[in-house]
Amino acid sequence: MSGARAQHWAHLGETTFVSGIWLLYGVHKLFGRRLVRWAMFPVVLVHWLTRPALRRSSLEYLRHLHRAEPGVFRREPDWREGLRHVACFAETMLDKLLAMAGRYPVEAVREKDFSFVDAMLARGQGGILITAHTGCLELCRMIGKSKHGLKLTVLVHTRHAQAFNRILKRLDPNSAVNLLEVTDFGPNMAMQLKELVDAGGWVAIAGDRVPIHSAQTVTVDFLGAPAPLPVGAYVLAGVLHCPLVLLTCLHQGSGYEIRFELLAEEVKLPRAGRREALAQYAQTYAQILQRRLRESPYDWFNFYAFWDSPHVVANAV
Repeated sequence: MSGARAQHWAHLGETTFVSGIWLLYGVHKLFGRRLVRWAMFPVVLVHWLTRPALRRSSLEYLRHLHRAEPGVFRREPDWREGLRHVACFAETMLDKLLAMAGRYPVEAVREKDFSFVDAMLARGQGGILITAHTGCLELCRMIGKSKHGLKLTVLVHTRHAQAFNRILKRLDPNSAVNLLEVTDFGPNMAMQLKELVDAGGWVAIAGDRVPIHSAQTVTVDFLGAPAPLPVGAYVLAGVLHCPLVLLTCLHQGSGYEIRFELLAEEVKLPRAGRREALAQYAQTYAQILQRRLRESPYDWFNFYAFWDSPHVVANAV
């Protein structure tokens, strides 16, 4: 494993190619989505041609999915599927902007399994939403706020997203979404998050990237190969004694489907067997995520050497 391929994702730089997305957003505002798709192609092509690490990582993911889930693709993915993968990412970035600007059509978003979350909200109960770098989670924030009164705090591990988040604030200055940068889950942070959850709020945390300062990972089987996953969401839910819910928002037809799945009413981490319990929660998450990606294969946006991570061997928890 080369040093370049083992580089941590947080050192790879922002991959949202924000200036190009801004241009596409302006075109969409003037001319609509059909013309945007034509304007998008040169942006996507330049991005794909000039980033060999992105091309390699995209193809690695697509081929893992092909081998783990036969039938998703008719043949082994090559540059054509890789280019389509990046094009899906670009269109999703545009949809993020449209969602936060209130320009994405609500009728194009389907909700599934929202009833048990609604019941929790009605009781004033908060919890942890574990997510992934998939699809358009901004639609969840938009619909959750407008239709369900969902109070959401999103944990971010680096400043990489801040340029894009500033754009979102320009689009919706009144956004109720709270972005909280977290480098370490210390006692003060735990108390702050407990106050949020106790007040009926929900905390969203990604379960498919290892934070740069984190040594707490477990190795699971994901798409037929060992993969390192962080344990932060499970530890946090265990400390806060609150429900843990998996949230995805993936492409479906010409729109998206938001789906919730209860992973645990309460995460239990016994002192004896704690590591095994964490690994089981993470494996369940990986299995569900794999099923979702079988349904929408171009929707996973971890464009780095995921399986070659330096954390591929599980660290002590």
